[in-house]
Amino acid sequence: MDNHFFHLVKYSPWPLLIALNLINSITSVTSFILTSSSLMCFFFFFISVLIMIQWWRDVMRESLYEGFRSLKINYMIGYGMIFFIISEICLFGSFFWMYFYYSLSPDMETGSIWPPFKVTQMSFMDIPLLNTMVLLMSGFFITWAHYDLTMNSFKNSSISLVISILLGIYFLMIQGYEYVNSSISFNDSVFGNSFFILTGFHGLHVMIGLIFLIVMMVQLIEKKFSLMNLNGFEYSIWYWHFVDIIWLCLYLTVYWWGM
Repeated sequence: MDNHFFHLVKYSPWPLLIALNLINSITSVTSFILTSSSLMCFFFFFISVLIMIQWWRDVMRESLYEGFRSLKINYMIGYGMIFFIISEICLFGSFFWMYFYYSLSPDMETGSIWPPFKVTQMSFMDIPLLNTMVLLMSGFFITWAHYDLTMNSFKNSSISLVISILLGIYFLMIQGYEYVNSSISFNDSVFGNSFFILTGFHGLHVMIGLIFLIVMMVQLIEKKFSLMNLNGFEYSIWYWHFVDIIWLCLYLTVYWWGM
């Protein structure tokens, strides 16, 4: 018997593998920018998804079957999730800082105006507004799914969670449609760089959030949640609302104020 409340995890290959794969992913993104070839980006993203599934599987086994999750450990994992979201806020904060820096003091290369000269402006009342409503509705349904789960209504919770996931997928489809039909590209001065970096990184986080929600949906269908064990589900909700808030900031700054 241990004389402490900590859980000393077993040796795992997943941290090293995900770190190496992230390095490859960054390299593939650089290759995509230079050559417009997205094959390696999708390949390494698929590998990341596989690693995440295996890692989450081991974490769930530790919690559900091996009994390594005490109340104090769950609190510590919750703090870890909070610090992770704070680090993501810092990441997007640096991107927004870049956007405000160049938009508030445009240089000669952009015609000393923002958006740059001859860049077709996007209407914030068009596709961006639709995307905003879709993502906010997805956040509403994920919150409703949590409420149903606390009421022990697994069926209604599953329905709400599925609707939230479908709305998230629809958001990505609309974002892809906007990219395909956009009049600007990544190479259109710093305006195109900042626009696609902000919206692209947000889209990547939406994909990660969707994977998180799909894993939780599988757990919910298999009835591995109870009123005393909703931590993973609540963490996915935190992350999804973080994605919502980042999109609201992005919509207000890039689409409404910036255009």
